[in-house]
Amino acid sequence: MRIVFMGTPEFSVPSLRALAQRHEVACVYTQPPRPAGRGKRERPSAVHRAAVELGLPVRHPVSLRDPQAQAEFAALKPDVAVVVAYGLILPAAILQAPRRGCLNIHASLLPRWRGAAPIHRAIMAGDTETGICIMQMDEGLDTGPVLLRRRTAIGPEETTGDLHDRLAEMGAAAIVETLERLDSLVPKPQPTEGATYAAKIDKSETRVDWTRPAVEIDRMIRGLSPFPGAWTMIGDERVKLLRSRMAQGSGVPGQVLGGFRIAAGEGAVEITELQREGRRPMRAQDALRGLTLPARLG
Repeated sequence: MRIVFMGTPEFSVPSLRALAQRHEVACVYTQPPRPAGRGKRERPSAVHRAAVELGLPVRHPVSLRDPQAQAEFAALKPDVAVVVAYGLILPAAILQAPRRGCLNIHASLLPRWRGAAPIHRAIMAGDTETGICIMQMDEGLDTGPVLLRRRTAIGPEETTGDLHDRLAEMGAAAIVETLERLDSLVPKPQPTEGATYAAKIDKSETRVDWTRPAVEIDRMIRGLSPFPGAWTMIGDERVKLLRSRMAQGSGVPGQVLGGFRIAAGEGAVEITELQREGRRPMRAQDALRGLTLPARLG
């Protein structure tokens, strides 16, 4: 098939590579380069870099609402557009341009967790299962009918980073399968019940409140890891907490129970990986060699 690929972050890259091996990718659309790093130099997206490596043409319009941008897209005459975490709203003219429509790779079991942060929200909510849906796009927010659905369990100590990488590979396999079976797959409308919205993570959500139950704190730490990262103050230092698990013990919320076991409002959490300011992530037991814990975290 002749494909236009539309994606931006690392999550999209496995799908681009898989499609480029099997189909004609006429063009890759991605977000414009953004200032990044200490020097604030413009850095192309992960998809942009992968497309250049694959020798594919790249476009990065600021918007697709402009008639000229829409005409340029239509002129590519794609059979299908594959959209994976692109980051721009697709107007009707774009959705209608490909002969077989626009297909979206979404990292949840729709209609649960429509929106921007489905992986984070699934872990933070304590979901035991998630997956990949290949959806026919319409003008709603992740509301289109589903062509293919693939499920996977969420491990008890799995982080968003872990699950992100697994789902990225699952998404690549699922879109390849979908295109192979496109003539026989029947689009299934999403049920109206059970829809939830995966709002973008706000910085105000990232500080650990030790008065909350341990199970919620554990989910929060794992759900926000590695980015943006849950954090707590240890003395005067802001420390990111990257991995955790449920632990035995109880005490005053924030009380250090031994090692890196911390009392919560109910129960306790053990921190297994963290990141100090200006340093790389490290195992909690290694951090304790140079980090003195107070009697209570705040």
